Amino acid sequence: MNRRDFIIGTLAITAIPANVFSMSETLIVYRTETCGCCGEWVKRMILGGVRAEVQFVNDEVLKSIKSQLDIPTELNSCHTATISQYFIEGHVPVSDIYRLLIERPQALGLTVPGMPIGSPGMEMGNSKEPFDTLLVFENGRTEVFKRHV
Repeated sequence: MNRRDFIIGTLAITAIPANVFSMSETLIVYRTETCGCCGEWVKRMILGGVRAEVQFVNDEVLKSIKSQLDIPTELNSCHTATISQYFIEGHVPVSDIYRLLIERPQALGLTVPGMPIGSPGMEMGNSKEPFDTLLVFENGRTEVFKRHV
C-alpha cells in the first residue's frame, strides 16, 4: 500500500465512526469450522469496527449459500458473508466494506476471488500479492472496486 492510499483509507475509516455501522449493520459470515484464514478475516473485521456473527456450515451448505446469492463460481473464495443487501465474498478489506456501505451502489456485492497472500486473514510476513476487490453486478458483470498493491 502506498502512502497516499494509506492516508485516504485511514481518513475514510476514521471520518465515519465505526459505531454508525456497528449499531445498524451486522456482517453475517458463513464459513467452515476448519478454515483458519476465515477466522483470521473475521478478526480483522471486528478489529476494524464491524459487528460480525459467524455461522459455521459444511462445504455443501456454503456452496448452496453462494449459489443463492448469485456469486459466480469463478469469483468464489473460502467464506461468504452478507451485510445489508450485499454479499462479501472472500478476503475483502474492511475499508472496502465501509466504502460499499457509504456509497451503496446498485450491485450484488464485493469479492476478492481466491485467497491472495497479504489480503486480510492471509497475511504471511512481508509476502504480498497485488489483488483487486471486485464489485459484482446482477448480470454477473464486475468492475474493479479497489486495487490493492
